[in-house]
Amino acid sequence: MNIHFIAIGGSAMHNLALALHHKGYTVTGSDDVIFEPSKSRLGEKGLLPTEFGWFPEKVTTNLDAVILGMHAKSDNPELVRAQKLGIRIYSYPEFLYEQSKNKTRVVIGGSHGKTTITSMILHVLNYHDREVDYMVGAQLDGFERMVHLTEENDFIVLEGDEYLSSPIDRRPKFHLYKPNIALLSGIAWDHINVFPTFENYVEQFRIFVDSIVKGGSITYNVEDEEVKEVVEASENSIRKLPYITPLYSVKDGQTLLETPEGAMPIEVFGKHNLSNLAGAKWICQNMGVDEDDFYEAIATFKGASKRLEKISEGTSSVVYKDFAHSPSKVSATTKAVKEQYPDRRLVACLELHTYSSFNAEFLKGYKGALDAADVAVVFYLPESVKIKRLQEVTPDQVTAAFQRDDLKIFTQASQFHDFVFNQNFENTVLLLMSSGNYGGLDLEAVRQKVSN
Repeated sequence: MNIHFIAIGGSAMHNLALALHHKGYTVTGSDDVIFEPSKSRLGEKGLLPTEFGWFPEKVTTNLDAVILGMHAKSDNPELVRAQKLGIRIYSYPEFLYEQSKNKTRVVIGGSHGKTTITSMILHVLNYHDREVDYMVGAQLDGFERMVHLTEENDFIVLEGDEYLSSPIDRRPKFHLYKPNIALLSGIAWDHINVFPTFENYVEQFRIFVDSIVKGGSITYNVEDEEVKEVVEASENSIRKLPYITPLYSVKDGQTLLETPEGAMPIEVFGKHNLSNLAGAKWICQNMGVDEDDFYEAIATFKGASKRLEKISEGTSSVVYKDFAHSPSKVSATTKAVKEQYPDRRLVACLELHTYSSFNAEFLKGYKGALDAADVAVVFYLPESVKIKRLQEVTPDQVTAAFQRDDLKIFTQASQFHDFVFNQNFENTVLLLMSSGNYGGLDLEAVRQKVSN
């Protein structure tokens, strides 16, 4: 097949392009800007556009399909050309469904935890040499790409994102996959720019549960009240399989998971990650992996990229970086680190970076999110608020939202960076949380300061 990507440089899009190239398809693409690592990875396979921009002449009747990325606009000249020529246009999730409609589709959904759970499942299957197709939102150890598609594999494991499919398809991605086996980990309001009310956001998960193929199953976190209500109210003819956080303990900075064979040390930690592990276990068992094989494999799982990623460790200090940015994720991550290192000072730094986090109403959701930290820090750039064309966010608003009198707030990158580098890291854990880059913080310099 001849496939053209409009906005090929995105994290998800370039991985799909690489997967189709690996499958033997002829792949072309365009974008107005491509950053690393997408740029190098596309370049290595000869898929990097020779120049940036949109070129309608690339879209011809020789194409079998066009795949449209969210980064493109609805009036994109290449998209307009494809529409005029009557070429089949797919959104990213539509095309994944097209590639997997004759497979058993396993879809992992939830406001938080879905990348980690999907990564755990793939790690276990890979450990036991079980071949599956997949799409996951993080680069995993032992996997060349974040997307893998074949003709022969029976299963496909898909991370089910609730964000919109494309500029011309406003349905959430996970509505299009029609799972046979599904999981729902948690529901906590996110993507406020698309789902302006909590009820509207929750409705997307109701639709997801109802989209499960009749006779299929939903494995769900019964400890999350919203998830419990959504799943148990569904009248879809599916099996409903609840899970809870397994028993575990923390001893000398090591998390021990209780198993039928006794306590087993594991690499990940925190109640949130242990809950994720329980969900992954039940999905793997639904896919034919027995319990003992799951435990053997999961003991070697070190975590998904950008999720509680240890970037440096000294004799009595350690630094973690995490993708957490929504209130529930920030709270869970901060509590997990404090539980793992109860006798160390925890300095937790959160960068407000997303559209939602700059919304005055959404900001209130951060109440108590950093309470587990000994030193709580919030950093944001007022110019980022202006770029997003939102109302000004003041330090007083942030303090009121978090409801912590000793909260440290920085609105200049240089001041935040000075704070980090002036820390005494002895007997300290530094936790950095953001979906951004902390105002250009030199993480390598942080790593060296802590490890020396």
